[in-house]
Amino acid sequence: MSNEIILERLPYLGLDLEEIAEEYVRVEYNPNRPDFSTDYGIARALNGLLGLETGAPKYRVRKGSLKILVDSSVRSVRPYIGGVVVRHIKFDDETLRQIISMQEDLHNGIGRKRRKVAIGLHNFDVVRPPIKYGTAGGEFRFIPLGDNSAISIKEILRNTEQGRHYSALLSQFNRYPILTDSMGNVLSFPPIINGELTRVTNSTINLFVDVTGTEMKAVEDSLSILSAAFQDAGGHLESVEVLYGKKRMRTPDLNPIGISLDLGYARKLLGLDLTSRNAVQCLARSRITARPLKDKIHALLPRYRIDILHEVDLVEDIAIGFGLDKIQPTIPRSNLIGSFDKQLTHLALMRETLTSLGFTEVMNFSLVSKQLLRDSKTQDEEVRLSVDNPKTTEHEVLRPRILPSLLAVLSRNIHEEYPQRVFEIAKVFLRDESPVVVSESFHLGFSIAHGQANYSEAKSYLASALSGALGIECKTLPKDDPMFIEGRGAEIRVREQAVGVLGEISPSVLQSFALRTPVSACELDLTKLLR
Repeated sequence: MSNEIILERLPYLGLDLEEIAEEYVRVEYNPNRPDFSTDYGIARALNGLLGLETGAPKYRVRKGSLKILVDSSVRSVRPYIGGVVVRHIKFDDETLRQIISMQEDLHNGIGRKRRKVAIGLHNFDVVRPPIKYGTAGGEFRFIPLGDNSAISIKEILRNTEQGRHYSALLSQFNRYPILTDSMGNVLSFPPIINGELTRVTNSTINLFVDVTGTEMKAVEDSLSILSAAFQDAGGHLESVEVLYGKKRMRTPDLNPIGISLDLGYARKLLGLDLTSRNAVQCLARSRITARPLKDKIHALLPRYRIDILHEVDLVEDIAIGFGLDKIQPTIPRSNLIGSFDKQLTHLALMRETLTSLGFTEVMNFSLVSKQLLRDSKTQDEEVRLSVDNPKTTEHEVLRPRILPSLLAVLSRNIHEEYPQRVFEIAKVFLRDESPVVVSESFHLGFSIAHGQANYSEAKSYLASALSGALGIECKTLPKDDPMFIEGRGAEIRVREQAVGVLGEISPSVLQSFALRTPVSACELDLTKLLR
């Protein structure tokens, strides 16, 4: 198989070619395919697409003797663990680099930066089974990876780079997860750092992999992806028995997962006249074993295909197996003529106009913190839409105004060159008269920051934007707004209708955002204006 053919087919797996050099090819993969984090996963899929190996790969996991004894004390800290022993694996520099790279990709993806999952790789030959998974106090000492002397857990969290980076994951606990062998030797302090004793090198032959986490499914998903890659790299897999008191389980479980697909649904989405046999063959080239079952297709997914959640995902794999380049475009059977949405056309024109006036467009999250609204003196308590149990204080409410977000942008850029002119066109969210109805409308907000920023400049830009983009004029009437300096705020009116506010930001608001430069700003309800 020539390199040209391989390079031609790679994009049809959803891989972006970033660099093609004489010795290597650099690709970027979609995060929903963590099995593509190594060459082994890519080669596995490519073999199917090229017809060299079809159907789901077969993975053999021998029953191993290693046991992990789980202490009940981990239940409130990091309750779940799985593992696998990989024997007779041959590491070279490149294989080791890829395995470590895959480990970090899984940490950042499925593991949510180690919060949900942390992975440890260990030289199994120095481990004395059984392995114990329990907790220890902050004064517990061991030699962390890369060090030559024992230090306490508290010192690791306080003084090492890894500890400082991930210490927030354990900040609410006074006991910490520890993985030890029967001799008390430390394998790992998850999710922070491994022990030096089990360091993996090029000479490592037998490997023990532990995966700890806060969600069992995330642990199992990560372990299945790792195990598949290790077998493809030449290793022999052995299962590990995990004992949660009287409850026992074996990991990894690489048995395929069954899912059914309505063939008519696939035909409708793809516009192809597929037979059951065609669909089965296409899935086989996507490394999925399938068989027809009446008017459905029953597929067996390899355990590492955690991206397949719905029938539509199987349809995508049929398209990939069929060949995306072979699907011929057709003209829709309709006499209707498409056109651009008028409102979005006006919004795009407004963006172009403001950009031509020297403004920079920014995009912020619709969810903001309550503190951000308090700092900007936003008087919209009665229309705030709060999130139940937010994961972070940064995303507590749907914003009722754009200006607070723009002030936050200016606050984060106080060291950049002035003048600064920024704008945003986005939706804001308010309660309607009914307490359960939410109204969404597009707002324009812009802010001007420099030593002489004032009301007149902001009004001039507003008039230019409305005239240039929409061909309309506005007038302003005095209006007090806590966000603006008293006597330097106004209500914007178009056709005798109030559509927004304009003014100079008050010193107290500037102080809340650590802004040391005058700011003038405007916010306009474009939905109301265009209506």
